[in-house]
Order: sequence, then structure tokens, then C-alpha cells
Amino acid sequence: MIAHLQGKLVEKNPTEVVIDCGGVGYHVNISLHTFSLIPNADFIKLYTHLQIKEDAHTLYGFVEKSEREIFRMLLSVSGIGAGIARTMLSSIEPRQIINAIASGDVGVIQSIKGIGNKTAQRVILDLKEKVLKLYDLDEVSVVQNNTNRDEALSALEVLGFVRKTSEKVVEKIVKEDPEATVETIIKKALKSL
Repeated sequence: MIAHLQGKLVEKNPTEVVIDCGGVGYHVNISLHTFSLIPNADFIKLYTHLQIKEDAHTLYGFVEKSEREIFRMLLSVSGIGAGIARTMLSSIEPRQIINAIASGDVGVIQSIKGIGNKTAQRVILDLKEKVLKLYDLDEVSVVQNNTNRDEALSALEVLGFVRKTSEKVVEKIVKEDPEATVETIIKKALKSL
């Protein structure tokens, strides 16, 4: 098992990087989250997950160990392969995935391309207890914050704002004021957007 790679960054694309380690170039698949965290430096370190199949050995890389752990948790769910797990981590922040699983928010998981209702429910059913225990989360507060955030995001989407842009603004508002009502979140977001 290859636990991590550290070396010269040869190529960098939103979905993959090539790292030169002692003259050998390793092709590593990454999520958009990892892409956004890779520093603009010659040398980098990525935590890796090696997937071995009959026809291929594929490396997946992560700047944060926590993202790799979420990736591995997602792989343990029946019906979720490495491609879908990487899409999930590219579509929404790892922390949002954890919060959605912990609060049983099927809508957030289902909003990811390639995830249907049954798969979203399976992810929550299989991982909820593990996530609550591992991340020591309080189920009730997560549900309440998540619901307000999601309702505000839906309202902003109806108003014609792009979800990605809205998510960043709403996340910031919720961090500053975790008890904010849906109306407060929307009003503050409208001022920022």
C-alpha cells in the first residue's frame, strides 16, 4: 500500500496530478477540493489511496488526511465506487458531506451528480452512526443548522443565484452566526451576492 507521495509536482490539472518521486512519475487522481488546496510549490505531499482492480492500479491523492478517510468511508458503501466518491468530494466540501450524513439530509447527498435517492439513503444508513461517533457530532444541532442552510440555499437558487457561489456566502454566514434563521441567512446573503 502506498500511504503518501512526496515529490516534485510535474503536472497539475483539476482532476489529476503527476508527482515525480525519485525519477518515477506517479499519476494521481484528485478531487476538486484537493486541487484547490494544492500549494503553488514545486514539491508537494499527498496522502494516497491505492485501488487495485484486475485491469488497473489507480492512485487517488488528498492534501488532507481527513478527506482520504471520508473517501474510504464512502467506498465502503455498496454502490459507491471510487469515481462517485471523487465526484462527491469534488461537488461539495468534505465537511458538508459529513454534516449531511450526520443529520440524515438525503437532499444534499442526492444533489450530487450520479447519486440517486436510494444511493443517498444507503450512504446515510451505512455511515451515519460511524460519522456521529468518529467526528463526535451532536445530531440535533447539525440537523437544525443544516436545514436552515439548505432552505436558504434553495431560496437563493429560486431567486436565480448560482448554487456554488451561494454556498460559499451562506457557509460564511452560518459560521459567524450558527443560530441564524433562514430569513437572516437569506438577507445577509443577498447583501453579499
